[in-house]
Amino acid sequence: MSDIGALLPHAGDSVLIERVVDSNDREIRVATTLHRSVDNPLRRHGRLGAVHLVEFAAQAMALHGALLDQAAGRAPRAALLVSVRDLVLGCEYLEKLEGELEIVASVLLVNVQSWQYAFSVRHAGREIASGRIAAMANS
Repeated sequence: MSDIGALLPHAGDSVLIERVVDSNDREIRVATTLHRSVDNPLRRHGRLGAVHLVEFAAQAMALHGALLDQAAGRAPRAALLVSVRDLVLGCEYLEKLEGELEIVASVLLVNVQSWQYAFSVRHAGREIASGRIAAMANS
């Protein structure tokens, strides 16, 4: 498996995904404990709001795309997050959640210009977020 930080357009503490659990052509399953990190750049006043799970999911989506690009012999393509739809949050804050978050991002539509994924985030077997995200190629 490739270095996650090398596949994302993020650097240092901005990389929120720690490991790939599983990946295929249609979805990626990743895990992380970085919601608990005091150095998480999304924290404000020591708290990490659940709305930031969208960024965790967007990074899972970007990682999936980069892995697909890599498998096809292409360099990872940068994209801009353009929409979030049907967002459902099952908690308010994340920093006190023990253990890992598991994020699943599933392809809805992918072409050379844009990507659309459905996502869900689980903690301790319970879904704490779900929705759809879309990104467009940054060209």
